[in-house]
Amino acid sequence: MPHRAWLVGSAVFAVGVFALMWVGYSQQWPWLARADLAALEPLDRFGTAHPGWVTAWDLYCTVLGPTVLRLAGLVVIAVALVRRRVRTAVFLVLTVELSGLLLVTAKAIADRPRPAAALVFAQSTSFPSGHALGLMVCVLAFLTVLLPMLPSAARGWAIAAGVVLIASIGVGRVVLNVHHPSDVVAGWALGYAYFIVCRLLYPPRVSPGDGTPAAPGTAR
Repeated sequence: MPHRAWLVGSAVFAVGVFALMWVGYSQQWPWLARADLAALEPLDRFGTAHPGWVTAWDLYCTVLGPTVLRLAGLVVIAVALVRRRVRTAVFLVLTVELSGLLLVTAKAIADRPRPAAALVFAQSTSFPSGHALGLMVCVLAFLTVLLPMLPSAARGWAIAAGVVLIASIGVGRVVLNVHHPSDVVAGWALGYAYFIVCRLLYPPRVSPGDGTPAAPGTAR
């Protein structure tokens, strides 16, 4: 119960952060606009002078972006179904695959333009960052499913790799000037809140037809 309360509280906090970024953008709060520009302007100057830097970041964000992770998720879902781990498969559909619908809805409502100095082409609107939201949901979902299958000594490394991936992809979108920093923070926050809701409403615990626990601390 205390663990559940902590998850609920953290999700509520994340929703608050998302709302703060959204209201701040829509109301054109000066401090938020200054913070966004303070990051974007020097990165625009550096990227314009170093095209190879831009290409490297663009490739990194593409290869390890949410589209690739969602394709990987389809493979994991198929394997889970073949092994009759239906609950795991449904959990991954709810989190990894359906989070895209949440993103499309949020982008359509906010309708924030991309930064004017975007260094590469990016489709759709800017708020929230789809890469930030997608990576947050996908990495957390994959870790939830895979951690119990890993040796104890490897779990810390897997978590660290997930944190680095989430953070670096978010930073990369700002480096490329295709997102304001507030877009990325909002994407992380909304993605985390969405994952927690899915985790609480449909936890991938041991159940008939799904004999593998998918979260630390569940019974084996």
